Amino acid sequence: MNNNIDFYYFSGTGNTMLIARKMTETFIENGCHVNLKRMELSNGSNINIENTIGLGFPVAILSTYTLVWEFINSLPNVQGTEIFMVDTLGGYSGGLVGPLRNILEKKGYKPIGSCEIIMPINIFFIQDKKTNDLKIRKGLEKAEKYAEALIEGTTNWGRVPFFSDIMYLISIVGFKLSAIDLHQKYFKFKTDKSKCNNCGICIDICPLNNIVLDKYPVTQNKCEYCMRCVSMCPRHAIKSILTYKGNTYSAVKANDFVKNKTDRLD
Repeated sequence: MNNNIDFYYFSGTGNTMLIARKMTETFIENGCHVNLKRMELSNGSNINIENTIGLGFPVAILSTYTLVWEFINSLPNVQGTEIFMVDTLGGYSGGLVGPLRNILEKKGYKPIGSCEIIMPINIFFIQDKKTNDLKIRKGLEKAEKYAEALIEGTTNWGRVPFFSDIMYLISIVGFKLSAIDLHQKYFKFKTDKSKCNNCGICIDICPLNNIVLDKYPVTQNKCEYCMRCVSMCPRHAIKSILTYKGNTYSAVKANDFVKNKTDRLD
């Protein structure tokens, strides 16, 4: 693997950020130079094709977020640029690893490794700190071993033809219908005015600039359900049907997602 790595990642509530940072630390400890960059602040068409490219993102509805796919689709055609991926998930992806490899190979990339890492989920369950802490510890350990294996050249990026391609198509349609169309029409996040103090954190950290201030924060029509605003509101003022009794989870602090802040670990 090239010792110069440009690692692009997207993280909703922080799981992928933790994994990307751990991998970056491991790369640096082994003599690599790493540029760690957030996808929502980057342009895929401007990558350095001389460097190894890393992609990190969460799984969402068997696939990943539209903004991640848009970044991937914007990557330029190349001739043999090495690329690896890592995703974080609560259970199963299905329509992601194989189809992504297929897309990148058609663009001329050389896939050198893929890894899926179980981390705490941020919806539909009562958060348990002990369980979450254990998942995070195991996830970071797996991330470290994966980074070491990439350096040693012992990783691979497999795919299951047909099955994963079908799952990919299902996931793309499912994500659009459930996480975008239905959300914008029926389940748009609302601000609890009795709790909100207009701190502006939700506006600043939204990856799609989808929240505006109209006396109180108002969600527009580009939300992709990354749960960042819901999970990181310090007053739990953003309502979501996806959290049980208001319990939310975030792996990092809201300040880590401030738009003018960059990751500098090297």
